[in-house]
Formats: sequence, C-alpha cells, structure tokens
Amino acid sequence: MNRSPLEAALEGAAALADDLGVEVAADYGDPAGEERALAEGAGMVDRCARGAVLVTGPDALSYLHSLLSQDIAGLADGDGAHALLLQPQGKLDADLRILRVGDECWLDCEVGRGEALAASLRRFKIRVKAEVEDRTGSWGSLSLRGPDAPGVVEAAAGLALPAAAHAHVPWPGTGLRVARADWPGGWAGADVVGPVGDLAAAWKALASAGAEPGGLTAYEAARVAAGVPRQGIDTNERTIPQEAFLEVDAVSFTKGCFLGQELVCRIDARGHVNRLLRAIRLADDTTPPAGAGILVGDKEVGTLTTVARSQSGTLALGYLRREVEVPAEVLLRWDGGEAPAQARALPGRP
Repeated sequence: MNRSPLEAALEGAAALADDLGVEVAADYGDPAGEERALAEGAGMVDRCARGAVLVTGPDALSYLHSLLSQDIAGLADGDGAHALLLQPQGKLDADLRILRVGDECWLDCEVGRGEALAASLRRFKIRVKAEVEDRTGSWGSLSLRGPDAPGVVEAAAGLALPAAAHAHVPWPGTGLRVARADWPGGWAGADVVGPVGDLAAAWKALASAGAEPGGLTAYEAARVAAGVPRQGIDTNERTIPQEAFLEVDAVSFTKGCFLGQELVCRIDARGHVNRLLRAIRLADDTTPPAGAGILVGDKEVGTLTTVARSQSGTLALGYLRREVEVPAEVLLRWDGGEAPAQARALPGRP
C-alpha cells in the first residue's frame, strides 16, 4: 500500500488507516478531540494523498473551460472553482477543484484519481497548446476546518484568508497557495495546496499556531456531518451530478457547451433524478456497514455509502429514492443486523 507523502503527518500518528488505498494517519490518540477541533476550533488533516494535475500552456484555461462543467473562462490569478469533468453521457468522471496560479491551472481531485484525471484530459487534447502533468505524490494539500481556521492561517503564514469561495493567496516564501475551502452548514475552512516539501514546513507552522492535527477518523466524521460526498465512496462513474447535489456549486447552466452537458442540462430544465444523497443519523450506537439497505416500511428505498463514528453517535450518507420525503424514519438492514435511523437533507441542500 502507498503511504501519504507527508511524513510529518505520519510521525505522531497513534494509528494508521487505509484511505482509498493510501496509508494515512487514523488518529493522534484522541479521535473525539480531533473531531471537536474540526467543528469548534481549528483541526488540520493531511490530504496529500489527493490526486494533483498541472495544466500549462497558452491554451490551458480555454481548453479546460471547453471541457469542465464550470464557467472558468474569467478565472484570474488567485481565483478558483469547484468543477466536474463529466463523461460524454453526462455521468461523473472527476470531481475536482481548479486554482488559477499565474498562467498555470492547478487541479486537485480525490485520492487515487490523479492519473485517471490526467488521462481523461489528454484524451480530449486536440490541436491545443496545453500540457497536462500528473504530479500526484509530489503535490498535495492540508485541510483546516473550524471557526478558528482563518485566524490560525493568519498567525502561521502572516496573511488573511480570502473571503470568496476557492479564492487563494500565496504563502510567503513558499510555493504554496492558501485557498478558502468552507464546507456546507457553516464549516469555515482553508486548504493549503502545493509542493509536499513546503507542506511539511507548513504542517509544523500551523500546529505551532494552534491547529490541532487530526486523522482520517475525525475527518470522515466531520465531512459526513457537513454532507460532503467523496468520489470513490459516495460517488462513482455511474453518478449523475444532481444525485449528489454536485450541480449546486460545480455546474454552470449558462456557460454554453461542456462535456456531458446534454444530460445534466436536460435534467435541470425538465427532468429529475431517481435518487438523492441524504444524511442518515442512527438512533443508537450501532455501526452498520457501507452497503446496508435503507428501508421505509417493508420496501428497500436506498443504500448507505459512508458510515462514520462521531462523538455525537453514528452518522452516515446514503442514497434514497427521490419520493421519500425527508426527514423520514427509516430502518437500516444488513446481513446479521438492523437498526432504526432518521434520513435528513444534507446541510444547505433541499
């Protein structure tokens, strides 16, 4: 198994975990405290296992604009956006973020997806002056979440975190960018993105400024509470963007053509999807497996995708048939067990 390239984040780990095929810190001895820091203070998590792709050249931005779901034609240095690369049939290929850094476009995506993203982009690179480089492993990110995150960034880097979503500024004296990365439901956040060598120093500087290191256990509990889906866990190549509410901030319906546009725009204009991603809260401390069925009465209406143990109980994400109105009392059932739960809308989503 590959390991996170950020050794500084592995050194103090009390336990390790498998994050989509990459070994990362599971926790630093206090998962509940780490989760509280992400929600109430300033928690910091190593995300250097994420895929990273660099696109350069005079046609880089226009080339990406023609493919991606988001309107990025006007991105200036310091701007960023959440975007999707879709299959021609309109289903998900890559869920990504783009940062405009000078004349370069920095893309980052889910763990294990960097090589595939680079390959997909190259497939459509015809007569354009742009180069696509997969730099996964040498490039990465740190994620800070919590109300104190902006202040910790300012104390560590001597800069103010931008207010606009995905906007970013350089960390002085490094090759890093510090980007606004709030989550739905009021989770303030910042991501530090750039070369792993510089991230090692940033990890230590942020910890000295008050950021509490957290592992995958706390991160998963926090992101499930915020209702943030992950590709390879909650979404895959069969996902239509509207099923996971990805269209809310990653799709422009006014930009004109993009890859996979027909299905996504047709659904927006006069259709609907048959299932929706929902938050699931268990009524007790039972921890069902991902893949457990979701029932209303005697009818199975969905499936769990993520299950996370939280300091407030067991939280999950899962897809439900669209006709199930939330909040709704449901029953989770799997081989060898069942448990009552409540299905709810994702934070900030209908």
